[in-house]
Amino acid sequence: MSLIKSISGIRGTIGGEAGEGLTPIDIVKFTSAYGSWAVKKTGINKIVIGRDARLSGSMVNNLVTGTLQGLGIDVIDLGLSTTPTVEIAVPMEEAAGGIILTASHNPKQWNALKLLNDKGEFISDADGKQVLEIAEKSAFTYADVDSLGKVSYDDSYLQKHIDAVLNLPLVDKDAIKQANFKIAIDCVNSTGGIFVPALLKALGVETIYELYTEPNGHFPHNPEPLPENLTEIAKVVKEKQADLGIVTDPDVDRL
Repeated sequence: MSLIKSISGIRGTIGGEAGEGLTPIDIVKFTSAYGSWAVKKTGINKIVIGRDARLSGSMVNNLVTGTLQGLGIDVIDLGLSTTPTVEIAVPMEEAAGGIILTASHNPKQWNALKLLNDKGEFISDADGKQVLEIAEKSAFTYADVDSLGKVSYDDSYLQKHIDAVLNLPLVDKDAIKQANFKIAIDCVNSTGGIFVPALLKALGVETIYELYTEPNGHFPHNPEPLPENLTEIAKVVKEKQADLGIVTDPDVDRL
């Protein structure tokens, strides 16, 4: 079992003893520390969360949500999402910060809490050290029954993210559509399987060869997009004479 505590977040393998893996106790502890820090720093009692599709995601999501509620913090839950999508949602929601539940390119036994500030950016070195200190000292207090946080669910942000991409000055949707691109994609059965096909279709791409686009968390190969993990899509690109092959990691921040 592994548990890695750093300024950018907490990541580890699911299970084992507390303090040695990413256990429920560790998830509650570090969520409590981060939530307390975020509210104290901003004065805002609202945090955005979203997750990739890995198998432990639902369990981690429930623990994080309940802990934030216990601190008296309102939660905006984006559900299955991407790291960049949560990043844009935080300032749009005027939240104190965000937590992305993903171990990025790590295998299925891993999960993590990626921590964002109120600008939707990863917290700084100094801020990360403060969060770790709060966790080490258990310097947090929970709300009474009349002050518990509320949870709301918002699955609109993937579309909002796509709209933001389409509105970028350098994105020429008509030119892309006229090019009649054929594109192969491999989304390792995580949330890229929701976002990437939707984005390509919004851009006018009609021919998409999909590999592993069901967000069920069963990664068909090592999810880090390195050459040795890209043999299947490379074969599809050649066989279909595709113009482009796109591979994402589980939280869609590596392309």
